[in-house]
Amino acid sequence: MPDGVIRPSMDQMRESVFACLGDLSGKSFLDIFTGSGIIALEAASRGASTIEAVENDPLKRKTLLQNVSIAPVRIQCRFMSAELYVQRARRFFDYIFLDPPFPYQYKWELMARIADSALVSDGSLVLLHRPRQDYQKEEIAGLIRQDSREYGRSIVDFFEKKFLHL
Repeated sequence: MPDGVIRPSMDQMRESVFACLGDLSGKSFLDIFTGSGIIALEAASRGASTIEAVENDPLKRKTLLQNVSIAPVRIQCRFMSAELYVQRARRFFDYIFLDPPFPYQYKWELMARIADSALVSDGSLVLLHRPRQDYQKEEIAGLIRQDSREYGRSIVDFFEKKFLHL
């Protein structure tokens, strides 16, 4: 585990989320606020073929690079803020997992930016791990909440990108 503040994803939550996702063979996966890289590693172990991990905290860099080195496929690590990564995005992912620090106040704004970015295509699934009390009632334009799963004091929301087909 890296130095600094880190909130490792709970084993039960991680196992349950990936059981919902099923086989990721040939799919692309983006892990934003990756921390130690455990979610990206899990995606790799489930067959994802293109994986990126985004982390801004320099204290986590060494540990993240060590951890992803054991993956069965290459995990591309990007060391920058989530906001900058989303702003510069040029390709879409089948799955995007966000696990921001619980005090992070801009998760819903970031979700809206993701919904309006090149990161998502029709059918992309965006998952947000958040504290139970941090709920957004309004829908995010372009993302439809398909499911929410509770894990102790936290929740993972599953949003799907939907384009209107005329």
